[in-house]
Amino acid sequence: MAHYAFLDASNVVTEVIVGIDETELIEGLSPEEWYGNFRGQPCVRTSYNGRIRYNYAGIGYSYDPIDDAFIAPMPECGHEELTLNNQKRWECANEAHTLSI
Repeated sequence: MAHYAFLDASNVVTEVIVGIDETELIEGLSPEEWYGNFRGQPCVRTSYNGRIRYNYAGIGYSYDPIDDAFIAPMPECGHEELTLNNQKRWECANEAHTLSI
């Protein structure tokens, strides 16, 4: 069993499904290719435990094809000191805050 995220034209996740194992083929295609062709949307595997692509994809997350990473939407925290850390998670640079998403 594996999880797959469907992306819109802006690489934003629209849905996440449970599918067949990533090592299995469907009609000679990888699951990502087959699911993507079937739905007419790009499909990218995601990992529930975050072992690939940094984070488990959720609806509204962005997919960065350059870093091959799913990134959560930027949280609303009332200030502009958020940065994306090396683990592709939002972090607050203000020491008075402890936000890390």
